[in-house]
Amino acid sequence: MTRRQRPRRLVTAALPYANGPIHIGHLVEYLQADFWVRWNKMNARDCVYICADDTHGTPIMVKARELGLTPEAWIAKSHAEHARDFADFGVGFDIYSSTNSQENRELSEKFYAALRDQGHLRTRTQEQLWCDHDRMFLPDRFVKGVCPKCGATEQYGDSCDKCGSTYSASELKSPACAICGSKPNLKPTSVISVKLSDFRDFLREWVPAHSPVEAANKLSEWVEGELLDWDISRDAPYFGFEIPDHPGKFFYVWLTAPIGYVSSTWQLCDQRGLNFEDYWSRGDDEIYHFIGKDIIKFHCLFWPAMLKTAGFKTPTQVFVHGMLTVNGEKMSKSKGTSITARTYLNHLDPQFLRYYYATKLTSGMSDLDLGLDDFVNRVNSELVGKITNLGSRGAQMLAKRLDGRLSRLDHDGRALLERAQARRATIAAAYEARDFARAIQEVREIADEANKYFDEKAPWNLIKSDPEATRAVLSTTLNVFRLLAIALKPILPKYADQVARLLGEASYKWRDGEAVLEGGQVGEYEHLATRVDAEKVQAMVDASKPAGTPLNSNPPPTKSPPAQSSATTAQSSAAPNVIDIDTFGKIDLRIAKIIAAEAVPEADKLIKLRLDLGPLGERQIFAGIKSAYDPAQLVGRLTVVVANLAPRKMKFGMSEGMVLAASDPNESGGTKPMFLLSPDSGAKPGDRVK
Repeated sequence: MTRRQRPRRLVTAALPYANGPIHIGHLVEYLQADFWVRWNKMNARDCVYICADDTHGTPIMVKARELGLTPEAWIAKSHAEHARDFADFGVGFDIYSSTNSQENRELSEKFYAALRDQGHLRTRTQEQLWCDHDRMFLPDRFVKGVCPKCGATEQYGDSCDKCGSTYSASELKSPACAICGSKPNLKPTSVISVKLSDFRDFLREWVPAHSPVEAANKLSEWVEGELLDWDISRDAPYFGFEIPDHPGKFFYVWLTAPIGYVSSTWQLCDQRGLNFEDYWSRGDDEIYHFIGKDIIKFHCLFWPAMLKTAGFKTPTQVFVHGMLTVNGEKMSKSKGTSITARTYLNHLDPQFLRYYYATKLTSGMSDLDLGLDDFVNRVNSELVGKITNLGSRGAQMLAKRLDGRLSRLDHDGRALLERAQARRATIAAAYEARDFARAIQEVREIADEANKYFDEKAPWNLIKSDPEATRAVLSTTLNVFRLLAIALKPILPKYADQVARLLGEASYKWRDGEAVLEGGQVGEYEHLATRVDAEKVQAMVDASKPAGTPLNSNPPPTKSPPAQSSATTAQSSAAPNVIDIDTFGKIDLRIAKIIAAEAVPEADKLIKLRLDLGPLGERQIFAGIKSAYDPAQLVGRLTVVVANLAPRKMKFGMSEGMVLAASDPNESGGTKPMFLLSPDSGAKPGDRVK
């Protein structure tokens, strides 16, 4: 199918609220969608990425009042900050707009009129909480009190964080206004609602066909249960669009927000001379929403019902991701793990987070964890130690020793490159399916084989006897590195463009991976990725804590030990220092399978091990056990590894952890007995040792 024949794709990400900064939890979604959009564009697919600030609601009005600004001035400030953060993280929106636009006002009125004229609205009187001090009805999140189900205090007026119960704000015990703290009163008001039950038959068919299985199961429970009316009006004072035939009533923010997808497309089409109706009203162009699992009800029940009523196309598919935890817990301001995008950017390279999220993101709805130790280790060992190291060693040696000129590949080199190219189909399928973790796994395995090739060819020795054979080895290494850069471009576009400049090429397309680079001149090498400094990560965490919180109250990410890279350093015969259980819990011990082992000729004690840690991937570790083991006897054996030890650059390569071994500290002499720790049968690579 040619590019012209393939349907165009319109991709949206949920609109960030204009009342606060972008944080690393938000970025999961925007980066996930960005990876997919860049894959589509790189693969010659007509694809646009739509987003906007969500700008309406009581919180915007109240925050602007606190700052002494108009709501319009406050949302303009937020828009500029959001747009800058996204741009600095390489998120490539085709348009980043606002829901407070004339296009969105006109479309909101159009959607409302369609719902009204087709009989899907009803107006009823209900009592809502009113604050006499602030002279306003209080939205759910502007009321705090005691949970009516479990008795937890300081809970908002829509749900309890402790027991998970949902309720109306009027059910809270001891309610208080979250703005001024005064006790609110119940006051009657009229509410305009959508009769969602009118759409039951439509939603029964739509939901399973357009949402993930995990989400569809829950959504189907709601569809088959009591489809409650959906309130779409709010009372003045309120920042938003006034409802045309109800003075003093305003469209609820959750009506105008998703319409922002449509209004932003309208603006983009006007800018580029495109046909708006092709995307939203007719034809086979496709629409994809990326959202978090916390807002599936809005996007998979209310939104398709609104679109159907107004005569617009519904989404081709709604993609749903899980939530982000940091170090296994909800993000916390007190612990410094509620990190804003700008705070991250003040301390670390954005491509590190792009890479790390890609290693975690699949097409499912599972939550993902940003383990800060794991972040340091994985970026340093994989992106820097395995992938970038190929380009650094190949390009710098070629430029310094062999005039920077590439040659034809020899038999071994061509075979290596062809094996790498054969994996491109798997990587492409993973990108299309949004299984970025699988794509990264394939890239890692290609890099592992290329590093093994480089080490076996030992060009630093070969150049002494055969410079042209060395040139072929380096040319092969750079060809595989080039292939990795092309494969990583949707995730690391800036990185891939730097590689293209190094090799004298234009910005890569996916099809460029089919070619072999023979001949030509390598440019001056510029650093592509430097190691993550654990101290900078700790500085970022400290900067994210509230004012007055003691700095460095959390242990920093682990650092490499000063000497050995294996656990064979002799201990004194004295009793070990006592640590508490929390300190011990920071050590991540994993089962590992030894899949390759070889002695290091230049070292008296070291064996180089290649270890399989299951879902954590493969690691290279240098262990000081040569006196006790024949490398050939180690292959296939299970052992125990410290998996969250920061990688250490050694003379012979990168050591990415520590294997555990035992010896008698009272033994003296040169060849102490030494014993690798081994688990019982049944343990699997990657299992955690507890």
